[in-house]
Amino acid sequence: MWHHIYSEVELPLERAQVFEFFSKAENLQKITPDSVGFEILTPLPIEMRQDAFIDYRIGLGPMPLKWRTLISVWNPPHEFADEQIKGPYRTWIHRHRFEEVDGGTRIIDYVRFELPLTPLGDVAVPLIYRQLRGIFTHRNRAVPELLLGEHAGDAKQVALDIKPGLRP
Repeated sequence: MWHHIYSEVELPLERAQVFEFFSKAENLQKITPDSVGFEILTPLPIEMRQDAFIDYRIGLGPMPLKWRTLISVWNPPHEFADEQIKGPYRTWIHRHRFEEVDGGTRIIDYVRFELPLTPLGDVAVPLIYRQLRGIFTHRNRAVPELLLGEHAGDAKQVALDIKPGLRP
């Protein structure tokens, strides 16, 4: 079964500046909660481009897992997408869009994923949703704090939905 994450945050910054932040792979570690045990294994700096591969290690519970993604779409400063090649999910496709809005930029994250061993793997859905909600809630706070500093309160979280069947 396919599951979906949809998140929108607006920042009072130019789209090019926001995209530049996301184009640096090392910033992913800065916006991921420490509890995930996230570590980039690919030597830095990583040249972000279409067909680039990035290797990570994450900790799900007591087990560290390797995760490899492919940058399948690279269209600065509008969007990029990463797809899991190897990792804990059966499928993970994460599209990042950056839209100009009045007074700034809207960051739109849309993730479409499947758990392994479906339908048996879907027993873990409540736990996975709880983890992903925590990760994206943290991310939606960390990005404004890093980009806006003391003005982080000027950011606006527009949406955060994690559930099966969501189609934005």
